[in-house]
Amino acid sequence: MLVTFNFNVPPTLVFGVDTVNQTGQYVKKLGGKRAFIVTDPGVAKAGILEKVIDILKSDGIEVGYYDQVIPEPPENIVDEIVDKVKEGGYEVIIGLGGGSSMDTAKMVAVLVTNGGRVRDYIGIGKVPKPGLPKIMIPTTSGTGSEVTQIAIFALLEEEVKKGVVSPYLLAEVAIVDPALTYNLPPNITASTGMDALVHAIEAYLSRRANKFTDGLALMAMELIAKNIRTAVTDGMNTEARYNMSLGSLIAGIAFGNSSTGAVHALAYPLGGQFRIPHGVANTLMLPYVMEYNLVSRMERFVKIAEALGEKVDGLPVREAAFKAIDAMVNIAKDIGVPMRLRDVNIPKEAIPKMAAAAINETRLLSQNPRVLTLKDIEDIYNKAW
Repeated sequence: MLVTFNFNVPPTLVFGVDTVNQTGQYVKKLGGKRAFIVTDPGVAKAGILEKVIDILKSDGIEVGYYDQVIPEPPENIVDEIVDKVKEGGYEVIIGLGGGSSMDTAKMVAVLVTNGGRVRDYIGIGKVPKPGLPKIMIPTTSGTGSEVTQIAIFALLEEEVKKGVVSPYLLAEVAIVDPALTYNLPPNITASTGMDALVHAIEAYLSRRANKFTDGLALMAMELIAKNIRTAVTDGMNTEARYNMSLGSLIAGIAFGNSSTGAVHALAYPLGGQFRIPHGVANTLMLPYVMEYNLVSRMERFVKIAEALGEKVDGLPVREAAFKAIDAMVNIAKDIGVPMRLRDVNIPKEAIPKMAAAAINETRLLSQNPRVLTLKDIEDIYNKAW
């Protein structure tokens, strides 16, 4: 098949240990003298916020910050930060943290120049003009938000998570420093690492997958599968942390240029209605969605199994394909990520409401390799319960 595709990444990608020390230089290259950092309490408590502030000040950059971003960020937090940025006349926005902080930072940057609220831009291509320059610095190995043109938010009244997709959300600079992840707790390392693995798998199975994203997705799967157990159990293993950061980055580029699918679509209601962390929600749904999708992409499932370290030589295609699911389940069990909805206290009675929300995630479901009906989604949730 002769596929036409676009490939979008930040103009500048900086990767490596201690590369965060270059942050001030990149603020200056973007024409800024005043930078505003968007982050969360955990990053602040870990001393990473103070470290970045000191780096910026040493380069003569004036700094403001907001350190109260929460998981599954609601609109009102974004509104609050936009007001602070406008009042302070800040010129560059820095997202420092996990996906929630980076998504918030990206949205703040475009709202400062475009006006309105998050909900005004839900969907694809609705942001009319560029925002302030943005630098994204992840402190986890999971979300890939530093290299995507997507930002996800919780709409509290509706109890749903929705996405804004725009090329204007793509950062001008992404700085990925594995050293920022060294002190990440095991449970966060596990859930964010599984998030990155889901990104790679869904990118490879997406209807929008192409030769570029295929190679990246398989490389990311291999890196993550080989290193996630060590990163969780021995957090100061610098090689494992390095490879997890690299795998997460590559997975982010892959899904940012193909798509995620039904795993994310079915995970969103878990976050929107029950505040389940995104990486955990994706892990909960992955094996059951993979089982549903397997018949539509058996040869690709065999490649996934190989990338995850399974031996498939000599096996019938169907048996080899199921090895991909076995490998993913074994990784999740080994690192202690929940595998059942009931394990995170989601009642079975909630399934119809979750399914009704998931079926409306058409942006994601349209890229899934196999079509899902409302009944299919309910069946998957029931299997996951």
